[in-house]
Amino acid sequence: MSTRRLRNTAFGLSLLAAALLWTPVGPAPAPAPAQAAVPARLISQTAGTGRLLQITVYSPAMDRDIALQVLRPVDTATPAPTLYLLNGAGGGEDAASWVAQTDLNGFFADKQVNIVVPMEGAFSYYTDWQQDDPGLGKLLGNNGRNKWATFLTEELPPVIDHAFGTNGVNGLAGISMAGTSVLDLAIAAPELYRTVAAYSGCAMTSDPLGQSFINFVISLGGGRAQNMWGPLNGPEWRAHDVLLNADRLPRIPMYISSGTGLPGPHDVLADPTVRQNTKTLANQMMVGGGIEAATNYCTARLAERTNALGRTDITYNLDAPGTHSWGYWQDELHRSWPVLGPALGL
Repeated sequence: MSTRRLRNTAFGLSLLAAALLWTPVGPAPAPAPAQAAVPARLISQTAGTGRLLQITVYSPAMDRDIALQVLRPVDTATPAPTLYLLNGAGGGEDAASWVAQTDLNGFFADKQVNIVVPMEGAFSYYTDWQQDDPGLGKLLGNNGRNKWATFLTEELPPVIDHAFGTNGVNGLAGISMAGTSVLDLAIAAPELYRTVAAYSGCAMTSDPLGQSFINFVISLGGGRAQNMWGPLNGPEWRAHDVLLNADRLPRIPMYISSGTGLPGPHDVLADPTVRQNTKTLANQMMVGGGIEAATNYCTARLAERTNALGRTDITYNLDAPGTHSWGYWQDELHRSWPVLGPALGL
């Protein structure tokens, strides 16, 4: 028996002996009230460039502070809707984020909407994990606890609404890893969002192709996919498979897209996202092309399924050439705005 177990056993026996030998005098004291759970709350707020704010929000579910960026609407005195934008596999914890890689500030400069971008969640699929993941936590410097669905759908929106005086109308969009997540989150919280956009995601989480993709992404962060939804091919993987559960997608305006994987207009050295870097271009075309071809296959299957269900409120864009890269995601954000904006009341 270990030293710790010996100490614990001795301590437990001493408590038992004390309880047996103690004779109460007078009425027993009332039990201490249960300690109230610490609520989600805004921890800090720092002004950035223009209307951009850096904030942190405490998550009780993950027991840590989460960093986010908030782009305020053009008129901060008037309540506005909120669009939550989720980053890809890096979660914004690297240089790959909506704020750093796109014209987010310029595009929304004249729009009456709050933009909220979580800057954490790398390799997590923005879902509630069954188990803490020490490997992923070690890489990211946190406790390895991923309860992102709880944070995004239950904890964060009330904090944002209160802190920034929103009108309570929400939308959700995400790329790559999060292009999978946003559809699953919409099913999990069907009353929360008025509109959803998924760019270059794969909805097939229980399919061998989808599981291989997810396993690869999580392993990049040193995590174990089994800690997320249990054993591969298990029931939780099917429960989060949007293709299998397409009939549960809320009937709200959606925009879902993926490039073909073939080189497109942003796959050139002169593109601002490539910056004349030949290695960046080669990686974008070879690796990014293959990934995008896979997400295109997944998304085409989802389109077939939702079309068979008679869904006319989902706009698909699957035919344009393009790789798994930021230039195309910026384009898709622009193209999806005629769907997202009106659904948000703009």
